Amino acid sequence: MISYILRRLLLSIPLLLGISIVSFAIIQLPPGDFATTYQNFLINQANMSPVEAEKAANEYRKIYGLDRPVYEQYFNWIKGIVTEGKFGYSFAYKQDVGQLIAERLPRTLFLALSAHLISTIFGIVIGIYSATHKYSIGDYAATVFAFIGTAAPRFFLAIIAVYFLVIELKSPYVNRFVSPEYSFAPLSWAKFVDILKYSWPVIAIAGFGGIARNMRVMRGNLLDVLNMQYVTTARAKGLREDVVINKHAVPNALHPIIMYQGTVLPYMLQGELEAAIVLNMPSLAPMFYSSLVNQDIYVSGGFLLIYSVLLVLGNLIADVVLALVDPRIRLS
Repeated sequence: MISYILRRLLLSIPLLLGISIVSFAIIQLPPGDFATTYQNFLINQANMSPVEAEKAANEYRKIYGLDRPVYEQYFNWIKGIVTEGKFGYSFAYKQDVGQLIAERLPRTLFLALSAHLISTIFGIVIGIYSATHKYSIGDYAATVFAFIGTAAPRFFLAIIAVYFLVIELKSPYVNRFVSPEYSFAPLSWAKFVDILKYSWPVIAIAGFGGIARNMRVMRGNLLDVLNMQYVTTARAKGLREDVVINKHAVPNALHPIIMYQGTVLPYMLQGELEAAIVLNMPSLAPMFYSSLVNQDIYVSGGFLLIYSVLLVLGNLIADVVLALVDPRIRLS
């Protein structure tokens, strides 16, 4: 097991390197750079002449190395990550990107993991009920819910949430992660409850599609398992139906759900990204969006690199857990 994990981690290094190259190249594709944004700011907001603004922008490029070739910028960026643990300098926030990510990543992970937990538990429970009550009213209702949850855009759900929370309910629990009095307080039950008051819309929206997806997968696989020969044999031996389902059928129907866990965290991060941008939640998502708009390349690159690391680790954890659950699987 340890040798398998080490081998997978070593193989992930060239994979992450390739992802970082492609991501950095795509980020650089739009015309201009952050100095262009800075130049427009000087012209429109500081009332500077176009000639002076262009001169200041060119000087900005020389200071921060934006006038160098793309491959040289990428090499310096990767070199800083490997040798110094620094993800570059954020031109918009005027500080190290690693500090920005370290500050906001726990919030993003909390939102994504909470949405993942809700989507997994509710999706599995609803899927089991739907499969064991096939063609009932509850099964039809769960199927309709699954179609709506799969098709509904999360940014649209976030807009609806903003309308009801702000316009209809006049809720004060919007656009923050925690109340000011708990901002620097240590984690406690009162602070956790306060965080949930602000974050529950993002968690619900990000987990909504996951519930629908897990429900459909669980229902389909459990129906297949219930028609297998060993389930028929267990029933023929006189075992109670709940024992047949919970002890024999459900554990074998969980394998696709476990395999899906390898990609679910980035999926939840994507859902959190859409909802958090609309709700203006102070997590990684709005910062990533603004970095793309302002061409703050090192913030965008750092986010995509962290996103890739989570995807690789998620797949590794899913493979290990699946091998522990199913003795038929060999890591070799």
